[in-house]
Amino acid sequence: MIEVTHLSVSRGGAPALHDVSLRCPDGGITTIIGPNGAGKSTFLHALAGLIAPDTGTVRIAGTDIHTARESQRALILSLLTQNTAAVPRLSVRDLVAFGRWPHHRGRPTREDARHTESALERFDLQPLATREVETLSGGQRQRAFLAMSYAQATPWMLLDEPLAALDPKYTRDIMDRLRDIAADRADRRSVVLVLHDLSVAAR
Repeated sequence: MIEVTHLSVSRGGAPALHDVSLRCPDGGITTIIGPNGAGKSTFLHALAGLIAPDTGTVRIAGTDIHTARESQRALILSLLTQNTAAVPRLSVRDLVAFGRWPHHRGRPTREDARHTESALERFDLQPLATREVETLSGGQRQRAFLAMSYAQATPWMLLDEPLAALDPKYTRDIMDRLRDIAADRADRRSVVLVLHDLSVAAR
C-alpha cells in the first residue's frame, strides 16, 4: 500500500502540493488525473522519493520513501518519467536489461537475463530485441521503456504520462498491457500513472 500523509511540496519557492493525504491499495491501477500544471508529475516524483517534501510522509509497503536509501527504493518502486530519450546505438534488449541494475549492480546473472527476456515477451518486443531504440516508432519505443520498468521487478510501477504523444492504437495497447500486469496473479504489479486524458482514464 502507498500511504501519503499531509504531503506539501514547494518548487522554486512556490507551493506545488499542499496537505495531500491518500492511500493507494495494492494491486490494480491508480490514475492521477488533472490539467497541465496541476502538480501531477511533482506528486509522482514525490512518491518516488526524488523530491523532498516540505512536510508530510510517503510510505510504500511500510517503508518511508524519503528516509530510505536509493538502493532500497529501487527494489520497491520503478519510475518511468516523461524524459525517455534514447541513447544512440542502444539495442532494445540492452535498454530493457538496464531495469535489472538495482539487482545485480554490474554483475548480471541468469536470473537477470530471465527477467529481461520475460519483459521483452510481455511487451511483444522479442522481434525487435536487436533493433536500436532510436529506430523504433513512438509506440514501440514507449513499450521498450515500459518493459525496462517492468524488468526491474518492483511491486510498484510509477508511470508519468506513459501515453503522451501516442496515437489511439498504441494508447489502447499500452493500457491493455498495464491492466493485464495489474491483474496477473502470478506476477502482479501495482501501477500508479499520471494521465491528462479523462476519456482514457474512464475506459
